[in-house]
Amino acid sequence: MNDPQHGVTPSDGSGAPGLHIHGSVTGSQIAVGNEHVTQNQINHTTAAVAPGYAELADLVRELLARLPEQGLGAQEREDTEAAANEVLDTISGTDEPEPGRLRRSLTMLRGALAPVATGVAAGTTVGAQEWALSAIQGLTGLG
Repeated sequence: MNDPQHGVTPSDGSGAPGLHIHGSVTGSQIAVGNEHVTQNQINHTTAAVAPGYAELADLVRELLARLPEQGLGAQEREDTEAAANEVLDTISGTDEPEPGRLRRSLTMLRGALAPVATGVAAGTTVGAQEWALSAIQGLTGLG
C-alpha cells in the first residue's frame, strides 16, 4: 500500500501515508487507501419533505447548521446529529411519515438536546443552554 496510487502522501517529507484536511468536512465522505468503496449520502438540505412537514424540516436543518457553534462534546454532537438526521429521514419524501417512527425520532432528538438544555453537558458555549431549550420547545408540537 505504499504505492502512490493507494494513499495520500503528505508533503512533510515523512513518506508516511496520510490525509490532511483543512477546513470543515461536514457532510463529506472520504475513503483513503481503498480500491473498492461504495458511499451513499442523503443531502437533507435539498431532499423533498412530506406535505405539512416543511416547518419541522426547516427547524431541524437550522438546528444542524447551528450545532457546531454550541461547543458540545464529540459524543453529544454525534448523538444530536444522528437524532436530527433520523427526523429528516422520517419526513423526507412525498408520503406521509409513519406516526410512530416520527414520534420516536422526535423524542430521541429532544432527548439528545436535554443535557445541553439542562446544563448537564460539559463544554457547551455560552448561550447553548438557551439554544437547546428553544430547540426543544420548537420541536414540541411539530410532527
